[in-house]
Order: sequence, then structure tokens, then C-alpha cells
Amino acid sequence: MKNASLELAVGTFLLAAIAGLLFLAIKVSGLAQDSNHPTYRLFAHFQNVAGLTVRARVTMSGVPIGRVTAISLDPKTLTARVDMDIYKEDNQISTDSVASILTSGLLGDKYIGIVPGADSSNLKNGDEILQTQSSLVLEDLIGKFLFNKATAAPAAPAGATAGKSTGGF
Repeated sequence: MKNASLELAVGTFLLAAIAGLLFLAIKVSGLAQDSNHPTYRLFAHFQNVAGLTVRARVTMSGVPIGRVTAISLDPKTLTARVDMDIYKEDNQISTDSVASILTSGLLGDKYIGIVPGADSSNLKNGDEILQTQSSLVLEDLIGKFLFNKATAAPAAPAGATAGKSTGGF
């Protein structure tokens, strides 16, 4: 009897631990829906959205203010259109604000950061953020660096003087 109650206690503890880990994983990953926030829709066009995903955070001054809801290719401009749901209580985004795709942490999680502008009029449901800054792609930066190194002229050896005589013997 004592053995059965010990097994029951260990089993209950393991189930509680697994449930706690699952809850934390959902909260940390951002998979939990923010359904308790009423939202309005904004969109922006970017040249490159490499690494940005649906449900990525939208922040202003580091504070989450919404989520990315859709990413699609605009057939007219051939740029990426990103739709965002912004919380209604954060409706003070001015028309001259800038949306940038930023990288968070070492794993490279991409999100949208909005830098507020100074205009007195604010964006409304369905409006576009006109000023954007696309995602930096690490492979492109490395390629440019290597190309510049390969095409750079070789430097003169240290201590060598070009065509000057130092006099002497």
C-alpha cells in the first residue's frame, strides 16, 4: 500500500512538471494567441523579409504592441507585403514612423521594430507604414566582405619605401 501511494505521488509530480514545461514553452515561443487584445490592421512593404515569420512580434521602444499576421508578395511592386495586427491601446503610431526588421538574440529571431515619428496624425486601420528598413542577411554581408577583400589592391610590405633611396653605402 505504501509503495502504491509513492508511485501515485511520483506520477502526479511528473505530470505537473510536464504540464509546467509545456506551458512555459508555449509562452516563451509566442505561440499563445493574444485574443484578449482588440487590434487594428497596418501593413508595410519591405525589399527583403528574410527570416521574418507569421506571428513574429511587433515592438515599439522594445515593448510588444502587436503581431505579424501575414507575409505575401505584392504582384505589382514585387516587394514583400507584411500585415500586422496592432493592439488598439497602442494607436499612437504616427504617419511618419519607420518599420524595421530586426534580429533578436543569438538565434536570430526576427521581429518588426517601429520607431515613432513626430507627425501629429496617426495611422488608422488599413493604413500603410511608408518608411521601412529591410532585414539584413548575414550571407550577403559576408559575401560583400569577401568580395571587397579579394578585389582590394595588395598592400606594400611594412617598412618598405617605394623608390626612395635612403642613402648610405
